[in-house]
Amino acid sequence: MRTRRPKAPKPVVWLIIFAVVAAVGGTVFFWTSKAEEDADSRSHTQLGPNTHATVSPNATPAATDSPQLNPSATVTPSHTSDPNGTVSTPPPTSATPGNTPNVAPTPSTDRADVVIVGTEMEGMYLARAAADEGLKVVVLDPREAVGGQLLEAEMLFLDETKDDQGKSLVQGRIKQLFDGFKSAKIRKKSEYVRYFDTLVHGIPVESGVTLTKVNAGIGKLTSQAVQSVSYQTKDKTTKTIEAQYWVENTDNGTLAGKLNVTRMPGLEAFYGQHNIEFMSAGIMMKFKGVDWARFSSSFNALTAEERSKKYGGGYVNDSFAIGLVGMTNAYKATNPRLFLRGLNAVNQRDGEVLINALLVYTIDPADPKSVAEGLELGKKELPLIRDHFRKSIVGWEHAELNGFPDYLYIREYNHYETDYVLKPSDMLGASMFWDNVSIAGYPLDLQGTSANKWGIEMGRPDKYGMPLRSFLLRNYDNVILAGKNVGSSAIAYGSARIQPNTGLAAESIGVILGQIQGKKKLRELKEDDMKPLHAYLESKYQIRLTGIKGNNKIAGWTPDEIHKLDTGEIVYPQYIKVRKPPK
Repeated sequence: MRTRRPKAPKPVVWLIIFAVVAAVGGTVFFWTSKAEEDADSRSHTQLGPNTHATVSPNATPAATDSPQLNPSATVTPSHTSDPNGTVSTPPPTSATPGNTPNVAPTPSTDRADVVIVGTEMEGMYLARAAADEGLKVVVLDPREAVGGQLLEAEMLFLDETKDDQGKSLVQGRIKQLFDGFKSAKIRKKSEYVRYFDTLVHGIPVESGVTLTKVNAGIGKLTSQAVQSVSYQTKDKTTKTIEAQYWVENTDNGTLAGKLNVTRMPGLEAFYGQHNIEFMSAGIMMKFKGVDWARFSSSFNALTAEERSKKYGGGYVNDSFAIGLVGMTNAYKATNPRLFLRGLNAVNQRDGEVLINALLVYTIDPADPKSVAEGLELGKKELPLIRDHFRKSIVGWEHAELNGFPDYLYIREYNHYETDYVLKPSDMLGASMFWDNVSIAGYPLDLQGTSANKWGIEMGRPDKYGMPLRSFLLRNYDNVILAGKNVGSSAIAYGSARIQPNTGLAAESIGVILGQIQGKKKLRELKEDDMKPLHAYLESKYQIRLTGIKGNNKIAGWTPDEIHKLDTGEIVYPQYIKVRKPPK
């Protein structure tokens, strides 16, 4: 039988089929486009440097557990922001058949687990620990060169934390640095650079960036959460990065200054000043051509009375020179914003000496012009100080300046509210916390301001704990404050600010972030959660944060006395001499 060829559909059938396909396709396109518009319209807050966060009540909480994006992927932003941080929607673009619409290129978006803003050494311990625990860490540095206080300012004289018995409290990775410093193996800048390189090895660091926009939404655990940050690179390329956690690690609040934060009262309140003023900055003094052996032997050959008469007392050994305040007081600076206090000097070997002693007042760390002006004031004064040392110190007759640092040593900037704010009573009372991330010590050392050039010591704690909560920015799910940004009152900051204290805290937090990844958030941690984390820190990293007891120096004090201690109405070293226990 011959097979019949099927008949071709008539033209009208083709028209019906085409119409059905077109209708179905149009419906799919409509609902797909609507879904994309709904997703794109989820509210994000664009924060400018001086704006407060406003969040839509329908905003979607930050998806901090979303999978990592391909670093080369790009996204099209659904909103743009004007210079004042106002959210706006771009007008639609139209395209005629055969023509490509004129659309500006979109910035690339990367994603990390942790983004560190700034390269101050303390926060780099968090970066290193988090990376070692398997997290993706990215560092964005607003400065052209890395290293902050340590490398740019060359603050290479390290203050060790000790308890009342003189036992070192330094723990964690930073102990390697302090051991090298004490043994004279790490003294010169090149040696610090090599050490710093071990902290950043394998971690992407982009220097010279400018943060242009911080995108925040409603938090899951607090009122807000940072979702992404847009920034401009040195070559003016705009980039955006998303992260689960953000770390403020600058000395001028580069990230925090763009958030809805509350500044706590500073030293201006303690000294009764009307204008905000921070602890004095410093310019590190660098010398060469010093005969340190002759200086040390000559100083120690003097009787106590002779040392007091020539130098005003002090201490000198093969490595360090401390004090000599009689000699420094004899120098009168040419500018009232400068003051030469007692020496913290370190023998860097080969005739090179570094000194922390020249204070610069009324510096605003957030104003580059103010910092540059202070640096120039110091540079002009240093030749005169060199001449004074030549005439006043044995072994310094041929001393020369050995260059200048690139930046000022910034001691203090704004203090922002954290979940727990450390107080002087926590320190002198040897408080320990269930969420300890550091065991700290050091005098409550308030460096001078223009109102009190010498500064003041408010007491000497034995040892105390620093809780995780003092590093979590209040009202933000995922912002961590590192280093000098620690949550403390202005008075408590005199002790909290020291590197071994906050460096250990940063490392502990970095380890904890790695251990809780995919399980819990920092803010969700309870006392029972911290116990295995503390055990892990001790077993793997030899960081001991529990089972430690300090000397409570305010035991038996009344609530009123403790309140006055915390507000600065009581200066502990003076008060303890005359205090009469309550009956």
